[in-house]
Amino acid sequence: MCFPLGEFRVGSSDVLLGHVGGAPFYMSGPQFEYWKHTRLTWMSSSAGAGFSLEAPEGVRFLIRSRLFTDEELADMPPVSIAQRPLAPAS
Repeated sequence: MCFPLGEFRVGSSDVLLGHVGGAPFYMSGPQFEYWKHTRLTWMSSSAGAGFSLEAPEGVRFLIRSRLFTDEELADMPPVSIAQRPLAPAS
């Protein structure tokens, strides 16, 4: 779901994956454990409906995924869990 900047309450196990449009993008720790070997690509679409911030604007976010290659995993930068640096998955 999308929240206005500053309104998402970050939990102690949430993982900061990066930023989308200048806003931080977090995933829960258990969900990250499942997806940590996967490249996620965010896109927007003008079709569909949802319950998050973008729904009233008539857009939604789509996520596409694929497994990282061995080379991509070796070059992976560290991620942050609850604002603490964490080594990348191996």
